[in-house]
Amino acid sequence: MSDQDIQELEGQFPALSGQAFAAASERVLASGQSVLQTVGSFVFRVFPDGHTEVVKPIEPPISVSPGTIYSIK
Repeated sequence: MSDQDIQELEGQFPALSGQAFAAASERVLASGQSVLQTVGSFVFRVFPDGHTEVVKPIEPPISVSPGTIYSIK
């Protein structure tokens, strides 16, 4: 497998992972359970009937540029 093949596969990962999470969320809701979801700077519990409740506030998301390296201390 070439470096270009690997880069192409890595480029598909964000879309495929988003689809997988959406499908998993749908399966959980269909089974009658709730799921947790972040929107902006809040965590929400989403119920099968569609209503939501705020669980807690969180730090707002930050924008990052692809390829940026961050060090966690």
